[in-house]
Amino acid sequence: MTEPILQVNNIHTYIGQFHILEGVDFSVRKDSILAILGRNGAGKTTTLKSIIGLTPIRDGSVIFEDRNISKLRPFRVAKLGIGFVPEHRAIFSDLTVEENLQIAERQNGDFANRAEFIFDLFPDLKRLYRMSGGSLSGGQQQMLSVARALVPENRLLLIDEPSEGLAPVIIEAMMRAIQELSQHTTVVLVEQNFRMASQLAEDFVIIEEGHAVANGKMADLASDQDMIHRYLGAA
Repeated sequence: MTEPILQVNNIHTYIGQFHILEGVDFSVRKDSILAILGRNGAGKTTTLKSIIGLTPIRDGSVIFEDRNISKLRPFRVAKLGIGFVPEHRAIFSDLTVEENLQIAERQNGDFANRAEFIFDLFPDLKRLYRMSGGSLSGGQQQMLSVARALVPENRLLLIDEPSEGLAPVIIEAMMRAIQELSQHTTVVLVEQNFRMASQLAEDFVIIEEGHAVANGKMADLASDQDMIHRYLGAA
């Protein structure tokens, strides 16, 4: 069995007085794609933010490559080789595509070293290199958001809702890109689109009201209509 690159052990996370995650457990195999699934408000995004340190955990632990990162600040977690693609893209609309990518460097020369790989994944971005982020379409902005996380050579990539608000043809392009980049880095994916998640991910964990209620192989979940309806409400 492939060794885990990430282990999330019984984490509890609060936002203000609200107990959002109430004991979430799962592990992520190195060089795989794991999908975090669940209904809106289940705690999926909070799980990603807890891993990266944006919403610090109160109890439990997060282990990355055998190191406990639970108490580290987000910038220190990022330096260890974890990238985060937030929901709603969060690009800098006044900066060009080039500038959005350059400011993602962790060390001088990161972008130059990774430019060919990034533009092979997202050829549109090369064509739109000098355009401002705000002038891009929604799909192009999503590509830029993912590309920005690829500038440093991350070993784990956390991606939150990459298909949200995108047209079907753009979703297909995004799926191809994520599949390709998964050949180079481990991916943890939060995705409401079950068809997309089931085609991309090898493993899954379902979050329900702040608890991890099921996990395993995606192929098994895809054939279990009762579980899909019970926890996801998807066909």
